[in-house]
Amino acid sequence: MFGGRIQSKNLFFFAAVLPTLFVVSGAGDSLVFGRPLPDGEFLVSSDGVFKLGFFSPGKSSFRYVGIWYNRITVQTVIWVANRETPLKDSTGVLSISASGGLFISDSRGKVYWAALPAMPARPAAKLLPTGNFAVSGAAGEYAWQSFDHPTDTILPYMKVGVDWTTRKTKNLTSWKSADDPAPGDYTFYPNIHGDPQTFLLKGENQVWRSGPWVGEKFSGIPQMTTYDFFKLRFVSNAKEAYYEFTMKNTSILSRLVLQANGVMERLVWKEEGHWTLYWYAPRDDCDHYGYCGPFAVCDASQSLLCDCLRGFEPSSPENWKLRDWKDGCRRSTAVECESGAYGFVKVTNAKLPDTSRVAMEKTMGMEECREACLRNCSCAAYAAAQVVNGTEHGCLMWSGELVDIRIYYDDGGDLFVRLALADVGDSPGAPRRIWPIPAAAALLLLLLALLSRFLWRRRKSNRVAMRSSHSTKSQQRKVEMNTSPELDLPMYELPAIIAATDDFSAANKLGEGGFGPVYRGLLEGKEVAVKRLAKSSSQGLNEFMNEVSVIAKLQHRNLVGLLGCCVDGEERILIYEYMPHGSLDSFIFEKDKALQLDWSTRFRIITGVARGLLYLHQDSRLRIIHRDLKASNVLLADGMNPKISDFGLARVVASDEAEGNTRRVVGTYGYMSPEYAMDGTFSVKSDVFSFGVLVLEMISGRKNRAIFDSDHRLNLVGDAWNLWKEGKEREIVDSSLGASFPTAEALKCIKIGLLCVQERPEDRPEIETVVLMFGGNSEALPRPKPPGFIVARVCPDGSSNSSNSVNDITFTAISGR
Repeated sequence: MFGGRIQSKNLFFFAAVLPTLFVVSGAGDSLVFGRPLPDGEFLVSSDGVFKLGFFSPGKSSFRYVGIWYNRITVQTVIWVANRETPLKDSTGVLSISASGGLFISDSRGKVYWAALPAMPARPAAKLLPTGNFAVSGAAGEYAWQSFDHPTDTILPYMKVGVDWTTRKTKNLTSWKSADDPAPGDYTFYPNIHGDPQTFLLKGENQVWRSGPWVGEKFSGIPQMTTYDFFKLRFVSNAKEAYYEFTMKNTSILSRLVLQANGVMERLVWKEEGHWTLYWYAPRDDCDHYGYCGPFAVCDASQSLLCDCLRGFEPSSPENWKLRDWKDGCRRSTAVECESGAYGFVKVTNAKLPDTSRVAMEKTMGMEECREACLRNCSCAAYAAAQVVNGTEHGCLMWSGELVDIRIYYDDGGDLFVRLALADVGDSPGAPRRIWPIPAAAALLLLLLALLSRFLWRRRKSNRVAMRSSHSTKSQQRKVEMNTSPELDLPMYELPAIIAATDDFSAANKLGEGGFGPVYRGLLEGKEVAVKRLAKSSSQGLNEFMNEVSVIAKLQHRNLVGLLGCCVDGEERILIYEYMPHGSLDSFIFEKDKALQLDWSTRFRIITGVARGLLYLHQDSRLRIIHRDLKASNVLLADGMNPKISDFGLARVVASDEAEGNTRRVVGTYGYMSPEYAMDGTFSVKSDVFSFGVLVLEMISGRKNRAIFDSDHRLNLVGDAWNLWKEGKEREIVDSSLGASFPTAEALKCIKIGLLCVQERPEDRPEIETVVLMFGGNSEALPRPKPPGFIVARVCPDGSSNSSNSVNDITFTAISGR
């Protein structure tokens, strides 16, 4: 039995017994009867990896008993005993009784926490090399272990699942905050109904779902098949069902943790002195449970995330237009089971629907599975239960609603959805089945179904035409912009924007860029950023339309979200999600605010921008070259999460197109690559150049266009190159960081920045390679070649020239001083 508090009737007994245990504790990894562990002393596992003792989390002064990594300077707690009952002082003692009970008490004998396992012979509690704290007896069996009672962390060899005999599950619960390990709002637990899967809850509301285990991965985590460092397995038998992971290289430390903000993260410890984020969930809106409602699919690569399954239509068409998808979809044509006029359509690369109520047959093949679904009129869909090395095994059959389906780019499984024959069509790979009936009757049924479908579509087209003839001025403007047919981007009336920004009041003004001023507003109860095209702006209708057409198609946590737009006369307005911390340049180039950017925050911003750029260049369904990546176009959301913004100058290129060319060179000097500024040639490598400049600015806290050497007139890139060649790269690091940064990691980032700003585009790495470089060893990186950098012209009065003409810039390669 495991308890946080114990009954008051037992307090007298414990208070009488415990004082006899208060003698000097022994060192080592074990706690034995008669040798308690007082606050200030510790147990250490035999391999030195884990430590157990009293600690105070964060800024708290309360004392808890916990387990953390012994050799890591950043205290990382992986288990807490008395989560809800801390001690107020340092008089606490952890002890084990003669019967194997564990107790946390104070000097007065008050018990704050107890674990009372079955009584073993000659009990001892040992901190094992796995991080497990276990009570065992002379026979060696575990009477109690911390692995059976996790807090917020999963370690290698820890089983997370259910014991079918006792029906007990092993759940994770988040901390309330970094200062309070008491159970927070979020729970990660295994769902034992149907085909087992794991869920993330906030209170009682489902937030995220892993999907069922389908042989080599969870259906909702397809990237698990690419995990090279881990051995992953899911075991399900008559006794238990559980998931666990182990490390192929035991010298690598990794953990799964449920953070206080409700994000499940897999972290890996880097020798440079920090935890690296390897995986997390929820990753995007499509990861949120049931985001699109029943019988709908979510696709994060599309501008409109939700779409109905084939053969289904929105349950609430008006809400669907407003991007309120929670009602999901309904069948376009009813399935009449008795007639036999139905079949299946295959949904590929899918996260399988919620399997809580699924029927599962482990021994069926796919043909048997399809036949079983056909015979059952309530069967809505079927899929393979497992796919191992491309071979399908077992059968899953859903009845009722299909909920929480999403589509992946190149992974996921196959789901076969039952449809009326009229809705099946000629879908490739969609298996059909008609009950054996005379050929003439079958043909007649098919013709009737097709005729019914044709008439329904005709009536629908007539209704659409009637609505079009009564369109509003706003809809007419949408047609004029040519955005509605492709994007379905919400249009807002100008009076609504004026009301949201208090008539564009100066008090609501957030800043101003090349496009025009940006205002804070409250629109439909949500904080937004309103970007208004200035009449004097050099960015006109083309740039406005470019930004609308490009960013509306994008969905990524490191890209700013476009919520809508407004066109009214000469007014052209874009509405974005509000970023509470503003732009990155206001932090790194202002000494006071730069103090808020410690190294871990800077590194997280750098890698976040890299992931956003990787999405633009490679992972989105469009290949996009930003052309104006700079510090002021990186906005900071909650948690200082970076988001790339301002796509007015972006270009969409074919997936196989290497570069483009323009006669009109636009962008920001200091971030432009040499080939773009001089020849108008842009490519993904010109974005990499801009990113390299941004990396060097983040590390140094200096602008690239500033002059640092009056003799050589070098900018930041040139100065960083010379310092690196002379072995003085530490001088590049922002002095506001002091000595509180991992030197090896900072120097690696400087080297990556210099690799990105090399003069020749072919020498610069792809952004995919850059992302991998941040997680690799600095010594394995190639040696940078000389950069293409800007020599700043000096005006007669000694000030630098700030002209916006390309002719005022000289690009060259430099050697060491």
